Amino acid sequence: MAVKITDICIACGSCIDECPVSAIVDDANNPDGQDSYYVYANKCVECVGHNDQPACASACPTDGCIVWSEVASGQPSRDNIGSDMRNGDTPVFA
Repeated sequence: MAVKITDICIACGSCIDECPVSAIVDDANNPDGQDSYYVYANKCVECVGHNDQPACASACPTDGCIVWSEVASGQPSRDNIGSDMRNGDTPVFA
């Protein structure tokens, strides 16, 4: 997946409202059954072609909640974000 929402999410819904491709679902619709928001890897395009940066992260009021994760095969990605930063720990916005 291109971005991932961590467990510090406050479930405000801002990311869901801003996602241009409807890749984010709330905890009630999380396919893993977890009590957390979820980003579908096969839908997330890191806002390439939609925004200058991932809209979910820029809308998020919680610092470090949305992190870079591995790119789904065939999906657009921000090419300057290397695999060293796509470990699920590097915030999209610090």
